[in-house]
Amino acid sequence: MASINRIVMQKSSRRWLTALDLETMDAAEVSGKYGRRFTFRSYERFRYPKHDICNGPYRDTVGNVLSFDLVLANQVWEHLDRPYAATRNVLEMLRPNGYFWLAVPFYIPYHGDPVDCSRWTARGLKNLLVEAGFDEARILSRQWGNRQAARRNLEDEWPPVYNPAQDDLTDDPNFPICSWALAQK
Repeated sequence: MASINRIVMQKSSRRWLTALDLETMDAAEVSGKYGRRFTFRSYERFRYPKHDICNGPYRDTVGNVLSFDLVLANQVWEHLDRPYAATRNVLEMLRPNGYFWLAVPFYIPYHGDPVDCSRWTARGLKNLLVEAGFDEARILSRQWGNRQAARRNLEDEWPPVYNPAQDDLTDDPNFPICSWALAQK
């Protein structure tokens, strides 16, 4: 069952990503498994702690930087000790005109797995990407949330499961629950 925190983000992100020619792309995912729902030319997951994106770009067995058309990071960047360094490392792994998609929470409870370090709005994500070297004109960023979803995040049972009969998905820019971005190199 899907969390209310991700419904709008997943629909928006699916539109963005399926507009790309995914079947011709080599994709990498930082830790998560969001990319499994798409068809790529190739897809590889790099799991933490064996592959820590903060320590540098991913490399092959002889030390060459791996390159990709798309790097995905779903609900990972808030756990990184050095997200700016990690974002620069992703940029280094992207092929010319490659894409970096990431999604992060904003207004949700602390969830240390193993740590919980950062939160970003859509503007904050865009700033992170620009500071890491992405061109501002080639970044899409969005956020979603509302007071009702914010209250649901305070419930004992977390994350709150989306109930279409009860949950309002109207956006209130003053209560972002999650943010996401797609940046092109």
